[in-house]
Amino acid sequence: MSLRLHAPVVLPCDPGCSVLRDAVVDVVDGRVAFVGPRTDAPEFTGEVRELTGILLPGLVNAHAHSPMVVLRGLGGDLPLLRWLREAMWPAEAKMKPEDIGAGMLLGAVEMLRNGVTTSAEMYFHGEQLVDAVLRAGSRVLFGAAIMDLPGMPWRPMTDEITRWIDADGLRFGPDERIELSYGPHSAYILSPEALGEVAGEARERGALLQIHVAESPEEDVAQRESHGSVPRLLERAGVLGGRVLSAHSVHLSTEDVAIYAKHGVGVAHCPGSNTKLASGIAPIRSYLDAGVKVGLGTDGPASNDDLDLFEEARLAALLARVTALDATAMRAADALLLATRGGAAALGRDDLGALEPGRWGDVVHVDVDDPAFATGLDAPDEQVLANLVWASGTRRVKDVWVAGRQVVADGETTGVDRHEAQAGVRAVSERLR
Repeated sequence: MSLRLHAPVVLPCDPGCSVLRDAVVDVVDGRVAFVGPRTDAPEFTGEVRELTGILLPGLVNAHAHSPMVVLRGLGGDLPLLRWLREAMWPAEAKMKPEDIGAGMLLGAVEMLRNGVTTSAEMYFHGEQLVDAVLRAGSRVLFGAAIMDLPGMPWRPMTDEITRWIDADGLRFGPDERIELSYGPHSAYILSPEALGEVAGEARERGALLQIHVAESPEEDVAQRESHGSVPRLLERAGVLGGRVLSAHSVHLSTEDVAIYAKHGVGVAHCPGSNTKLASGIAPIRSYLDAGVKVGLGTDGPASNDDLDLFEEARLAALLARVTALDATAMRAADALLLATRGGAAALGRDDLGALEPGRWGDVVHVDVDDPAFATGLDAPDEQVLANLVWASGTRRVKDVWVAGRQVVADGETTGVDRHEAQAGVRAVSERLR
């Protein structure tokens, strides 16, 4: 299958965040074959789509619990630990495997309509979650949640995902849209010994390890007292060194950031969830300056409460500026790269997050028939980027392709009826109430 997308503006999300004018994106056999000005494009015999807006790579949600759409709004005015213990965990204990499938299906639909083509999920009942993603047409890095609670010992949960990876491999499905990974919840749920063993299983298989770290000041007091910080605990326990994604990472010291940079740990910055739960503001600019790979995550749609990565990009830039009292601390281009290339890098995926030859052809078309773009696409590069990040966001996402296959057309998903997906979540929510 060959597809050429031609648009007035293409944002390949290369390291310099170039703005290409009158440009094309060629996708051949699911992967990007060419990106550049139309006048430089090679001869092409496949399908050609003439578009009127902006093309950019599919956004990468580096940390989410998307099946929690069935719990959206529950306990919304509680701080993190009370929210988990009083609202989330009791409700999740009642959820059936098919509930996770219903929640993930609507979550995938919501993300695709927002331009998010890939999400890193930490949750339970992976088969139902993966089936929902395949049905919607998106991508997922499924991190099997691993906990150590009464009735939920960590070893069987670890063994289950290990068996799955050994049976099916790390990546599988059409266009490698599924990747399996390990999701040990946190250092305050699992012992250092358990975390070290899980990490060893992940490293042996080249798998990603997703873990919550330093989300709020109250969550890991005992761990900080015994080890100084959670990153120090993780280093001493042998968790670092492979592919590691540290979600939230709000309360890190300069030494912690240096540990992450040394071991190549990726960070998923979740500004929406962190501010809603009053967990704090991660000083992301200092992480980037130290060489830490940073992407953006929505966290769960019951703590955010949406799956809008453009909103996270805007929040990340705003918070970086106000924290530093410096309007130059993060530019619109920087924020866009966090939502695309940065998220892919944080997850250890060099095949996503940018429109470059060899990467998967995950492409988003943003319509510019909107007041946000009234100044025109012939405006200076910085103004086009500013209007996209600061003024437009998701509301003008019109079309989305994953590996060159269209999964959103004129704002609606092509493979899933949104209204049916919403009805499925409503039924689950009513039963859980």
